[in-house]
Amino acid sequence: MKQLFFFFLLGSLVLISVNAQAQCSSSKSHHKEVKSYSKSHKDIVDIAVDSDIHSTLVAAVKAADLVNTLKSDGPFTVFAPTNLAFERLPQGTVATLLKKENKAQLIDVLTYHVVGTEVSANSLVTAINASGGSFKLATVQGDELTASLNGEHVILTDTQGRISKITATDLNGTNGVIHVIDQVVLPN
Repeated sequence: MKQLFFFFLLGSLVLISVNAQAQCSSSKSHHKEVKSYSKSHKDIVDIAVDSDIHSTLVAAVKAADLVNTLKSDGPFTVFAPTNLAFERLPQGTVATLLKKENKAQLIDVLTYHVVGTEVSANSLVTAINASGGSFKLATVQGDELTASLNGEHVILTDTQGRISKITATDLNGTNGVIHVIDQVVLPN
């Protein structure tokens, strides 16, 4: 069950990117940090491994023993926090989560970033607009994320009211999609 939540988290990280073309074309550094893949090339784990800005996420996925789960058929949407997003957590949080005795908590955090379906940026924006300005996403972890628009950006709000902006969208893998986010979202 925890592995399923992790896949959901990884899928969620991929799902929530808004106006990917506009953001990618306006951010030259984005192209250096995150590679774009066609669906037939690599799975979502391979995409994260190849990204210089997701090494902390990859280490966490390995520590939680979620690699095989996230390499399964999916489909997943993963909302992938960058290394900087993890650095923004209170000092010592990542080191604490990576300890063996905290594996269950780490799995909860990671799977909270995964949705068990594939959601493109366009589909997410459409759902937000059709739902009156916000759309709830059920995560693999079990809690919900709320997606809404802030100007041209899709933002995610976790159950504790913390906000994360989607900074890159639609990194398509063979088993789902990754959307890059600038903050770690946390479940209750």
